[in-house]
Amino acid sequence: MEQHISPRTLYRLPWNFADNAISWLEPTSMCNLYCDGCYRENHQGAHLSLEEVQRMLDVFEANRKCDGVSIAGGEPLTHPDIVEIVKMVKKKGWKAIINSNGGLLTMELLKKLKAAGVDGFTFHVDSGQKRKGWTGKNELELNELRLKLATMLDDVGGISCSFNATIYPETMQYVPALLKWSQEHIDKVHVMVFILYRMAILGKDFDFYVGDTQVAFDDIMYSKNDDNRRTDVTSPELVDLIRTEYPDFMPSAFLNGTEKADSYKWLLTGRMGNKHRIFGYTGPKFMEIVQAGHHIFNDKYLAYSTPAMQRKGRLFFLLAPFDKGLRKVAANYFKSLFTKPAAFFRRLRFQSVMIIQPADMFEDGRINMCDGCPDITVWNDELVWSCRMEEQNKWGQNIRAVPRSKPAEKEELVTAEPLMPEDVAAK
Repeated sequence: MEQHISPRTLYRLPWNFADNAISWLEPTSMCNLYCDGCYRENHQGAHLSLEEVQRMLDVFEANRKCDGVSIAGGEPLTHPDIVEIVKMVKKKGWKAIINSNGGLLTMELLKKLKAAGVDGFTFHVDSGQKRKGWTGKNELELNELRLKLATMLDDVGGISCSFNATIYPETMQYVPALLKWSQEHIDKVHVMVFILYRMAILGKDFDFYVGDTQVAFDDIMYSKNDDNRRTDVTSPELVDLIRTEYPDFMPSAFLNGTEKADSYKWLLTGRMGNKHRIFGYTGPKFMEIVQAGHHIFNDKYLAYSTPAMQRKGRLFFLLAPFDKGLRKVAANYFKSLFTKPAAFFRRLRFQSVMIIQPADMFEDGRINMCDGCPDITVWNDELVWSCRMEEQNKWGQNIRAVPRSKPAEKEELVTAEPLMPEDVAAK
């Protein structure tokens, strides 16, 4: 029977503004590619100095517990001191995860980054990028590039490999096949992340304000005057699509929205298997034990696991008494000895699947952000949402969206008779 997701059946990740698994460092806003739907303006040569990077890391240390730091941008590999930046993150005692499109990664640079202590890469690869030699390729054709990058990390060893992709309405159809590909390469690919396409559509009836001053929003990267594509695809919709390939697919943990408790802004799934079979999915109690246990022993929530830990799938069975999902995994695994021996004798691995549903704008102008978002960065020594950094750069704060009044409503506002004291008393 298909299971439905709800705040009552999933584990609400305990991450919050001050105590989180990850923080987001942007040492540059320069990029070597254009990506459809990108939220950051590309400034050539806009690299922060190491002193400025150190200041941002100090702000994180003073205001936010974290296990890892995502080094992003822009394209972080354009920064001439990226190796030194990794060392600076490691010196603070954090995992260093580079968020990159991978276009500038060479084996020589990778080995230097490994020596500096890099823990992982999250490669952004999708068909919305203008990438030399790959423009016009669909998501499945891009798997050749994904495998090349994953193999580079695997050859060096000990580095977590994640892929993320912006999912547009026209590319949703490829998501089940992408997960099938990642299963086939579960020994090299540790995390798959799907980021749903979002854009502020200015043709809709909103005005934008900073304080009480109306501002023009049409030159912000994440705005368009019109868009014929959907900008409201939700995480549960993607779950339903994934179930066409994996009927038992079941998330176990989530982050809700700041304005809507049952909106699934980060939806995390842990699946266990190998290239022959996915045996099942970890449940909410497994995620709770992992997050709470890591915090008890390390005083911070867990970000990325090491490749060595993710390939020790059978070790996770120790938690099966506490987690229904793991008990099902174990049952399916041991049954496979008789039904599918090739799957049983292949190493059991853990792989994460994340669906991210970025900011949603409601009809009343409220903007539903990710409550407990890991992608919080530093601007002017303050912690801010990285996905809305262009508003900070332009106005020093996030805008407010105010619905425009309809003409009929304006007429009523002008012609309505004022209430007299006796009317108020009568009411």
